[in-house]
Amino acid sequence: MKPHDDELIAMLIGEAKPSIDLQRWLDSDRGQRELAEYRRALNGLHRLYGNVAGAMAPRAAYYDSITTPIGRVFVATTETGLVRVSFHQSESAFASDLRQQLGTDVVKSAAKTKAVVHQIRDYFAGRRRAFDLQTDLSHVTPFQRRVLLATAQVPPGRVVSYGDIAKRIGRPRGSRAVGQALGHNPIPIVIPCHRIVAAGGKLGGYTGGLTIKKKLLRLEGALAANA
Repeated sequence: MKPHDDELIAMLIGEAKPSIDLQRWLDSDRGQRELAEYRRALNGLHRLYGNVAGAMAPRAAYYDSITTPIGRVFVATTETGLVRVSFHQSESAFASDLRQQLGTDVVKSAAKTKAVVHQIRDYFAGRRRAFDLQTDLSHVTPFQRRVLLATAQVPPGRVVSYGDIAKRIGRPRGSRAVGQALGHNPIPIVIPCHRIVAAGGKLGGYTGGLTIKKKLLRLEGALAANA
């Protein structure tokens, strides 16, 4: 077994909280990958043998697509809340990635995603700036969750730096780690990582590309129309 196996299993089935060392490992890319593998394995055991870990019971993910000014956007929700927003993907790739990453059944459903689709359409139409949606962040690491929750507090029309977010979560020297966490934001637009910029006001990076980042910031009034 690997060094973290026993402790990780105990955490996943609710028998123990992660130690400081385990938490540090879970915040790494390798830890994220192995955590996802364990979750998929436990979900498979549940389907075969019943509820081996109640908290890890498989849940379906429901998805649909929206035509927007930045192209086709896919959204997915579980019974807990919004779990994915994605662009620059085909429908088959989005569904496949969702199934692999969450370890759940994936079903296309306009009814289940109606609230999400409506709010995102209103956002791009200029009728909405803040979202009123439950989110499901159960599949990200605790560190990434802190980064995403801090990012969600940045209001429309404003930008802050990666360093600012690092300070807000108590990691003042962690701006690079914050950037990496935001690069894997599963719910862009709704969790507005486009409002996080590099030091000195430079745009920095964006998973969807800087063209989309600029469009979102212009839409919100944080960037001049000709910028």
